[in-house]
Amino acid sequence: MNGLWEKRPSPATDTAVLSLKIPYHEPTVRTRLIHSLALHLESLSQDCRIVVVCVGTDRSTGDSLGPLVGSALARENSTLFDLYGTLDEPVHAMNLGDTLLRIMRSTQRPFVIAVDACLGQVSSVGSIQLGSGPVRPGAGVNKELPPVGDIHLTGIVNVGGFMEYFVLQNTRLNLVVKMSEIIAHSIFESVKRTRNPSIPFAMPD
Repeated sequence: MNGLWEKRPSPATDTAVLSLKIPYHEPTVRTRLIHSLALHLESLSQDCRIVVVCVGTDRSTGDSLGPLVGSALARENSTLFDLYGTLDEPVHAMNLGDTLLRIMRSTQRPFVIAVDACLGQVSSVGSIQLGSGPVRPGAGVNKELPPVGDIHLTGIVNVGGFMEYFVLQNTRLNLVVKMSEIIAHSIFESVKRTRNPSIPFAMPD
């Protein structure tokens, strides 16, 4: 599975326009994330299946962002997308490759939204990032794992650069939960609105 997403053609839309980095406590965070996600999704054909892959494990507070997002999305019980990675059934280092193979075998050319936690600079902790292309799970702790996603959403949960395993395990759960709620809501609303154009769409300020 390594290199699968690097081989996909880049979208014609300027990737800078489709990228976003915003603090979770910014008042317009949900509106702006939904709008930016919708820009990625609105050009997809209605028969293109959307798949959300939430990477992480609840064995580490910082790395639980993905499973928390997945569990929040699972509670919506939506048929608008396929979901992999929840607190009950996490997608992590040990099963990520098998999960991606299962997705590719069961869904013809899906559009994959990847969700993961990451580490960053002090000034960026608490920011949510949306970008084109795959996320590389485990990169912050020097793990070689398959890249995943046509687009990715990452939450910067703590500071990187030193003792990453220890830092992830000692990340505040309060921050991770708040970020996960915002990410899950933004994914669900953007998918719902682009798959049902009759729903009014508020533009960001």
